[in-house]
Amino acid sequence: MRLDKFLGESTDLSRSDARKVLKSGEITVNGEVVTKGTHVVQEGDVVCWDDEPLALVGLRYIMLNKPAGYECSLKNSAYPSVMMLIDVEKRERLHTVGRLDVDTTGLILITDDGQWTHRIISPRHQCDKVYVATLAEPLPDNAEELFKAGILLNGEDKPTLPAVLERIDERTARLTIQEGKYHQVKRMFASLGNLVQTLHRERIGSLSLDDSLEPGESRYLTPAEVQQFVEEG
Repeated sequence: MRLDKFLGESTDLSRSDARKVLKSGEITVNGEVVTKGTHVVQEGDVVCWDDEPLALVGLRYIMLNKPAGYECSLKNSAYPSVMMLIDVEKRERLHTVGRLDVDTTGLILITDDGQWTHRIISPRHQCDKVYVATLAEPLPDNAEELFKAGILLNGEDKPTLPAVLERIDERTARLTIQEGKYHQVKRMFASLGNLVQTLHRERIGSLSLDDSLEPGESRYLTPAEVQQFVEEG
């Protein structure tokens, strides 16, 4: 990696600011002052800025217990972004793995690994997403069969993939889907003439929301938790 790019990746310096810092002689590589941004940093090289070692951030994998009132977006909005809930370097590089609506709570994954994200959100990889919904009206007697057959959503030309509905009580259900269409869960219940009052995601694949995380809290995934999505895919 070029030294100027390394500085941009490991600090908050812009490309032009990195050139200025290099020109001033503040950067050393393995103890030697280097002033050219084109210098190639090799694996194992020690890069310092004013004698402070620098390191690349690397890929990150984060679990967040999303509270209501936050958007899974970095765009300007009437609602704050879930990214404001995590305190990490280079936050602008991160993205959410799929999205939850503003009023939906629960498990959201955040990363800067695009390939890992694709393994989770692509229907081809058949990664389960499990939600608990509370409803305005009682479920019909044949709800399980309707969801298993696939629901034709308003505005769509083909039904959803088969989904598993578990009835918790007459107005509460656990729903497992493998897609992530726009407002999908709410639209599936709406097709039955029902309104979702609260929606909480409790699991993605075999990864459940850590019950030690309060709403708004997050933690890094363990290597085993990261790897399970690669194995499941």
